[in-house]
Amino acid sequence: MIKNSSIQTEVDASYLYAKLAANESDVAVANVFKQMSEIEAGHAIAFLEQLDSQRPVTLPGPSFRAKALNFIGKTFSYDYVLGILMDTEKVLANAVVNAKRSMQIPLTGTETNHVKILRTLLEQEKEVTGSSVAKFESRHRSVGGNALRAAVLGGNDGLVSNFSLVMGVAGASASQAGVALAGIAGLLAGALSMSLGEWISVKSSQELYENQMELEMDELENNPEGEKRELALIYMAKGIPEAQAKEMANEIMQDKTLAHQILIKEELGINPEELHGSAMEAAVYSFILFAIGAIIPLLPFLFLTGYTAIIVCVIASAFGLFLIGAAITLFTGKNIWYSGFRQVLFGLAAAAITFGIGKLIGVSIAG
Repeated sequence: MIKNSSIQTEVDASYLYAKLAANESDVAVANVFKQMSEIEAGHAIAFLEQLDSQRPVTLPGPSFRAKALNFIGKTFSYDYVLGILMDTEKVLANAVVNAKRSMQIPLTGTETNHVKILRTLLEQEKEVTGSSVAKFESRHRSVGGNALRAAVLGGNDGLVSNFSLVMGVAGASASQAGVALAGIAGLLAGALSMSLGEWISVKSSQELYENQMELEMDELENNPEGEKRELALIYMAKGIPEAQAKEMANEIMQDKTLAHQILIKEELGINPEELHGSAMEAAVYSFILFAIGAIIPLLPFLFLTGYTAIIVCVIASAFGLFLIGAAITLFTGKNIWYSGFRQVLFGLAAAAITFGIGKLIGVSIAG
């Protein structure tokens, strides 16, 4: 049975691929995005016809989620949109597979991976070049959705952990100053811990990958013919005809920097774009994102007292949790209300448990 959510998913994908095409400077890649937009629109039409073949096909407009992602693309970069589209490829693939099965249409195998469809279209372009393929490989593996997801989850960690902390201390003590001090300490300790962890993670990864990249460059300098054969084999493995694969390899080898980037991606699984970021910058962003979430439950205790502060803290934190849950739907495609209230439920449950434990500890100490 075709679901309206499946139709909306396809409409949204078509809309976003059209936006990617309109904002893409590389003509070959833009044409691929345009074709993907047409493919997704075709899927949506097929779904509607399956639901009711007697009515004229009228596709719904893009959802709020799709418009929000387009806004993010306009504001920051459409690479983020591409990253999120790749993250949701399984949702799109499952919708196509289920539709074809219900209509008894044979599966071709391409339905299961929209990234493969993109690559196939790109590789079949008459004006395709090795640099076009390399550009797409770089962008679809870029931080894209991962960067946005990290921002949302960083704020969530700060909010939930500090909300639970201040509620636990509020349950154990009636002292406003004590709760505020605990909240400030929790904010700083958590943010610093997250920041240091991010710095170590980025720095150690950079050092490891840089060493591997140097070794690959040595191979490229000392054995260019062997590396050129490897490039050709990489493209042949993607389904490109041998003659075209060799031609693309020859073109890429004219630029050793480009050849190096492709080889380290395909052989080592390293994306050089991810190594350009500063470990210190990542640490600062991690600190800020955690602190933004952590300050929400803390603020009421800086200006209010007693149960008034607790009630305002719960309301403010619940609102923040709902916004985070709603933001997560940018990646999952789930219903905003469902995701938002689920986040609120889990956050309130965690805070209630720590508040109860705090009460027990406070009574025990007082007794």
